[in-house]
Amino acid sequence: MSIYFQNGFERVFGTYPLKGEELAHAVAAAVGVGYRAFDTAQMYGNEADLGTALARLKLPREELCIATKVHPDNFPKERFIASVRQSLEDLRLDYADILFLHWPPVGGDIRPSLELLEEAHRLGLARNIAVSNYTVAMMREAKKLVAAPIASNQVEFHPLLDQSKLLAGAAETGISLSAYCSVARGKVFDYPLFKELGEAYGRLPGQIVLRWILQMGVAVNTMSTKPANIHANFGVMDFTLSSIDMARITELTKTNYRIVTQDLVKWAPAWD
Repeated sequence: MSIYFQNGFERVFGTYPLKGEELAHAVAAAVGVGYRAFDTAQMYGNEADLGTALARLKLPREELCIATKVHPDNFPKERFIASVRQSLEDLRLDYADILFLHWPPVGGDIRPSLELLEEAHRLGLARNIAVSNYTVAMMREAKKLVAAPIASNQVEFHPLLDQSKLLAGAAETGISLSAYCSVARGKVFDYPLFKELGEAYGRLPGQIVLRWILQMGVAVNTMSTKPANIHANFGVMDFTLSSIDMARITELTKTNYRIVTQDLVKWAPAWD
């Protein structure tokens, strides 16, 4: 089972692309409704802002689950650990709860960055290690290369993209999935099914989407600056979609609408 689900952190507040006071206000609103898991990355350029925002709120450290990600530019051995230490300094933390590799390396040799990720774990800089945007083949190889458990593979996951191969890979390897682009950057709302189901369950369309993801066994990562949306995104644990409605939503994955393409991101692998 996912570390997110094991520890009650299956609803993660994402921070991209927020910075400064906008981020601080959003984080305060998120904490107010109950969020305790927060996601950032070196690539986002907001680790220090998140650290400042959380320090203002003076939450007990043991209540928090803070995840950050190592930028591929910092995968070389001479930069990796130093970059993680800088991230922790910016976040005002002694350790990250989950430390991700943000992308597979260009060229496809995942061993060096995985070994450095495991070194960060051995040094106590991260309680858990994870990867992002790995294919099934990469998940299998990572499982063989790394002795420490790999907590998650964070990937694009929403009802308009067929990720059945990755879900099968997660079941095979024990590396669970966590989602980004959970509502396909708003594209899901072009589909009447979510409004229909929202009316049937007395929920907002976005809550139906997030509930589907959770029932697929995938942690959700959402971001908003609007208090009402932050509250709605968090409030998805007190209802359950029927198996029939889950299947109706899953049928939409045949759309295969992918946001993060190889044209958009140079580190993107050949997707499954």
